Amino acid sequence: MLPLDNIKIVDMTSRAPGPFCSMTLADLGADVLVVEAPTDPDTGGRSNDPAALERAAAYDPLRRNKRSIVLNLKMPEALGVFRQLAKEADVVMEGNRPGVAQRLSVDYETLKNDNPGLVYCSISGYGQEGPYRLLPGHDVNYISFGGALGVIGPADGTPSLPYNLLGDFAAGGILSAVAILSALWARQRTGQGQFIDMSMTDGALYLMAPVVAAYFSSGKTPEPGKMRLNGGAPEYQAYRCKDGKFVSLGCLEPKFWVNLCTELDRKKLIPRQGEWAVIAELQQVFSSRDRDDWFDLLCDKEVAIAKVLSTDELSSDPQLQNRGMLTDMAGPGGDIPHVGVGPRLTGTPGALRSVGVTPGSHTREVLQQLGYDDATIGRLYDSSTVA
Repeated sequence: MLPLDNIKIVDMTSRAPGPFCSMTLADLGADVLVVEAPTDPDTGGRSNDPAALERAAAYDPLRRNKRSIVLNLKMPEALGVFRQLAKEADVVMEGNRPGVAQRLSVDYETLKNDNPGLVYCSISGYGQEGPYRLLPGHDVNYISFGGALGVIGPADGTPSLPYNLLGDFAAGGILSAVAILSALWARQRTGQGQFIDMSMTDGALYLMAPVVAAYFSSGKTPEPGKMRLNGGAPEYQAYRCKDGKFVSLGCLEPKFWVNLCTELDRKKLIPRQGEWAVIAELQQVFSSRDRDDWFDLLCDKEVAIAKVLSTDELSSDPQLQNRGMLTDMAGPGGDIPHVGVGPRLTGTPGALRSVGVTPGSHTREVLQQLGYDDATIGRLYDSSTVA
């Protein structure tokens, strides 16, 4: 048994936030059907090499545990197919700018007439309302307006781009999954679905709640590289080692800091007088040995230390191995490595059930399940209504 067995999700999203959200729900057992638009490879779309497409899909975690149907929603018959899918769905997801779903007649107000219990999640950069609602953007823009980028980077004030983890995957993907699960739980009590208006900018600001609270409390504007948790403290810092690799310290509690200074024979640093001077001295100390040597020396001394791993080192880390966070799935040509399921439910755990599939892999199957006969399905293919 999987925790989200029997939950049906129709996912129209295509950019990172939506697919990451539905990946999370699919890993926990939801039946996610991805509705994809037809793309002409001659216009810079998908590859026309079936083997390359299959391999790319198998390695793509955002496609795993899902099915795929290709619908041209600009065609009336395709719209009819979609509305049948939405009528039977628990959740519909879309990730366009405001107004697009309405133009395609796949918006919440249209679909809820046939399915009052529908949970409809719209993920956009700025939400459905406000002066920026139609402004194009990506992760870097949303975390800028949400205040997160303004506190990430060195003390000279130059922002450091934190990949697209904050806006897309956290503020967009994870918070949308939380919102969807919350709406499904509310439906258990009310019998009614609802519209979810997810803004990645709102989400980025939500993640910033403690930082914003500290500002309102103290009146002091947080600055990059100068706060205790963003580079301004020696006890919470990353240090380059002799081999060019890094260790990170998280010695926020006094006992961890005292243990560190004691083991490094630097008890004079315990008072942390002149923090930039302390950082400079610790940098000199750590540059005297390789990263793994420092970790081996300090990891059993009650010091909050970690190795800053590069991606190629993840699969050999014993902690990640023990937790099963890197695993193999059967795929085309052999085993395909994947990151494991993050939420660890002990009674009804999630599972990696299938690698990602190419667009349209389940079109015929889905149409048959909806009751379309072979002649009608063939006509839909011939007219490019489906693919």
